[in-house]
Amino acid sequence: MEPNQAATAAAEERAGGTAADRPSASTTDRDAATTTVTVRCTGHVRDAVGTHELEFTFEGDRLRDFLESFFEEYDLEDMLIAETEADATHSGWAPVPDDLPGTWRKNPEGEQTRPYARVCINGRFNEHRGGFEAELTDDDRVALIYPFMFCC
Repeated sequence: MEPNQAATAAAEERAGGTAADRPSASTTDRDAATTTVTVRCTGHVRDAVGTHELEFTFEGDRLRDFLESFFEEYDLEDMLIAETEADATHSGWAPVPDDLPGTWRKNPEGEQTRPYARVCINGRFNEHRGGFEAELTDDDRVALIYPFMFCC
């Protein structure tokens, strides 16, 4: 083996094999990317989780990734997420006027919360941050809100 080949072989061995043997940096970064957020829980969510605040690490960087991972660990999806428009609307809501003031956003069907339940990112409702496609970064705060409701 020539000196240059020996030096190259030694460098590849230290790096974990040849470049062809190793996954590309972009594949590794994408597959291994995790995000850690602070989760704050209120009402029924707090009871189900057992604490009002926790750190949660998940693979990905979108709210959708967080929710999927969180719901795998905590069985809360049925409590928070509405599958249909009917599940997202309470029968007691007042009719919506034709001309609403300001900017109103609503998540698409299948990405809505149940009546009274909300998901917030850094204090803003998720529909104002891009819905379930909202990007999350380390140290963001995600609030899962389902308040206790009492009726007389």
